[in-house]
Amino acid sequence: MAFNFDSTYSGDLDIQSLVQQAKQALQDLKNATGKGSDFLGWLTLPRDYDKEEYARIKLAAQKIRGQSQVLVVIGIGGSYLGARAAIEFVKSQTHNQNSDLEVYFAGNSLSSKALSNLLDYCKDKDVCVNVISKSGTTTECSVVFRVFKELLENKYGKAGAAERIYATTEYSRRSKLYELAQKEGYECFLVPDPVGGRYSVLTAVGLLPIAAAGVNTDALLKGACDAMEHYAKDGDNDALRYAIMRNLYYKAGKKLEIFAPWEPDFTMLGEWFKQLFGESEGKENKGVFPASVVYTTDLHSMGQYIQEGERTLFETMLAVKNCGSEILLKEEEGDPDGLNFLGGKPLSFLNKQAMEATRIAHFDGGVPNALIEIDRADEYHLGWLFYFFMLSCAVSGYLLGVNPFDQPGVEEYKVNMFALLGKPGFEKQREILTQRIESLC
Repeated sequence: MAFNFDSTYSGDLDIQSLVQQAKQALQDLKNATGKGSDFLGWLTLPRDYDKEEYARIKLAAQKIRGQSQVLVVIGIGGSYLGARAAIEFVKSQTHNQNSDLEVYFAGNSLSSKALSNLLDYCKDKDVCVNVISKSGTTTECSVVFRVFKELLENKYGKAGAAERIYATTEYSRRSKLYELAQKEGYECFLVPDPVGGRYSVLTAVGLLPIAAAGVNTDALLKGACDAMEHYAKDGDNDALRYAIMRNLYYKAGKKLEIFAPWEPDFTMLGEWFKQLFGESEGKENKGVFPASVVYTTDLHSMGQYIQEGERTLFETMLAVKNCGSEILLKEEEGDPDGLNFLGGKPLSFLNKQAMEATRIAHFDGGVPNALIEIDRADEYHLGWLFYFFMLSCAVSGYLLGVNPFDQPGVEEYKVNMFALLGKPGFEKQREILTQRIESLC
């Protein structure tokens, strides 16, 4: 993997001071002496993962593929974004049209329309469910799982449904899902205590659905492990440089980062990226706001704003050197569309030149940009990318002075929602909120 950025927009800021702070942040992670140090299980996970559970994950994935046409993964946030990003990154956005096992994601909204459509699609197919929730009380997941549990029990009977439900949760009585899994006999996989949701893609949270989709999880973990060993070395490295870059631009007034992959199949990686950095850094009125686009597609929608809108942006582009397949453009007699000058050139060449043209245009327009390049869009390089971004995010959070492993603000809406839904114990809050809503009408 290669990473490059231009420090032109850093102004008079002391880069060397940030370099030393980044090195110290890496030491704080290694020594577990920084903020949120009880959530560092992801740091050595690619090497120290539970080998026995991993063997069970692969067996369960094989079983799912053998007994089902559809796997429904029920989870929200970090409980689904990494898995979906990995499947589409490696297999493509159209993987369900070309696979023996279709994988769909639910429980990430409260949309009746979306759930009804998926239920209608599944009713005449053989279905397995992987429900993912650390606490087992996440409203979106719990509601959707209750609906799918009923579907499976009606189709296969209670015992038959239990054979098709896989629970990924915390192994403790604090988890309602764990209690239910023990009672009903669902096979259970662990969400480790010291790993937060947005850092959990390399645990059973991500690995079970990824493996079930036919993605090589051995190669995924190998890529992450090699990245872990590479970036653990003291001194300058790309993970630290990326964290330094983000904070340089932030201090120079560039408050919004656009993650811009040049492959449509990386769209969901952008969604995973947004949660990782947004939830890790966005607190105490601090943090770079993460956004994502896909080029060249969004050059025809967001391109105008990026080129000439508020100058508070910087870009991180992601490109692949070897796309794995190639289309050669041919010359046509008479040159009816004026494209014969491209005759004999591969489409990847056009994409590369479009990227270089965009980088220069945006830079000249006041938008500094960085470029991450990987050799291939495969499991190994994705594992490396996952680890690169997680480590960079942790270091970047420490440079900002925040705890990159908590998310206190996420609970705010949940309390209000529980109250408005009439959950027992929230009666007083419901009364207050109801009055506030009425005053707004």
